[in-house]
Amino acid sequence: MGLYTYYSYGLPSFLIVVIALYLLFTDSGEAFNVGRFLEESNPYAWGATGIGLCIGLSVAGAGWGIFVTGMLTSPQSIGWLLTLRFSIIFCEVVAIYGVIIGIVYSSKLTGVSEAQLYTPANYYTGFALFWGGLTVGFCNLLCGVCVGITGATAAIADAADPDLFVKVLVVEVFGSILGLFGLIGTYLAPYTLRALY
Repeated sequence: MGLYTYYSYGLPSFLIVVIALYLLFTDSGEAFNVGRFLEESNPYAWGATGIGLCIGLSVAGAGWGIFVTGMLTSPQSIGWLLTLRFSIIFCEVVAIYGVIIGIVYSSKLTGVSEAQLYTPANYYTGFALFWGGLTVGFCNLLCGVCVGITGATAAIADAADPDLFVKVLVVEVFGSILGLFGLIGTYLAPYTLRALY
């Protein structure tokens, strides 16, 4: 465990500090300039990365939720199948949330000439699409895991006592609402953006 932690956290942090100190002490500190990187990067790249993260993390959350549902559920009786189907459907809806926002965000990317590309409005749109896509992606990733865990426990509870079906289904719906909050919050964001034109 200690060796894994060192290679995943300690070594990259150490390398970043060594490179930053090297640039600072050799009078090349302006080469390590985050602001210049943000100004010189393409707004389309930020927007497209946000759309990709939105769809990718949403699908990963749905897949992870379905995996958790299948792994935690023990087939105790035939009664748990209906609850398990609901859990898988809720996990698939999480992926659909990400696809919907990806389509909405992709409508904000339009063709523009090179001379008009690096404007403040285009940077704002590109960064907003990036952070909006990242937000909805992480909301749906966590929502998929939440729905998977509650779906598995709902299936086990339904197998033990069939009268609990509606009660555990309500708990699973509340877990699914996390992704809906991410969808609504990031769906409203593009209305404040201007299209890249």
